[in-house]
Amino acid sequence: MSKLGSMSLTEYKKKRRFKKTPEPAPEKKSSEFGNIFVVQKHRATQLHYDFRLEADGVLLSWAVPKGPSMDPNVKRLAMHVEDHPVDYAKFEGVIPEGEYGGGTVMVWDTGIYGPENTTSVSKAVAKGSFVLVRTRDRQWLLIKHRDKYAKEGEDITETQPYSVLTKRTLAEIAEDEGGDVKKAATGDPKRLLRRRDIKRRKKTSKKQVWHSKPR
Repeated sequence: MSKLGSMSLTEYKKKRRFKKTPEPAPEKKSSEFGNIFVVQKHRATQLHYDFRLEADGVLLSWAVPKGPSMDPNVKRLAMHVEDHPVDYAKFEGVIPEGEYGGGTVMVWDTGIYGPENTTSVSKAVAKGSFVLVRTRDRQWLLIKHRDKYAKEGEDITETQPYSVLTKRTLAEIAEDEGGDVKKAATGDPKRLLRRRDIKRRKKTSKKQVWHSKPR
């Protein structure tokens, strides 16, 4: 794992075989905005959510086992993992079984963010600022600020089960992309809310998900 501030993609490259996985290659670059974030729902060995913030040409990344919470009273464990390339923010699909992180990945939330009281995201994150609070080494807490968007008592991992890119569930992504549908379905809520004013991208339609070319 790279240290916060070093912004290295060496560890990311070491863990993956890009001739086998559709994940993007380890290229250091910036997005159009330079301050994007993404939360990816990932049914690998265990279901978890990957929280990523763009800084200095990479995505700083944390694995959040129980997912984000909109309740300020809830503190979620977030484990710092290796930096990811910025293009990973668009990755939704299936990592082949047997490869690192094998399973189904959904882009669950994405957007842009602004740090508080600082001009350097790298320095602020290293100090454990923002809503991410460092407790020890790789271990952090992800906590919702008390603002107009806070919702006490709501579990958004249950009420928001669809991809923000394609409006699919994990099981639907696995079905469309040739993954393990049964395994992926265990990451979806047992009771799915009806889709309102959104339409799932059909398997036969043109894919909207970016994949890297094999190397």
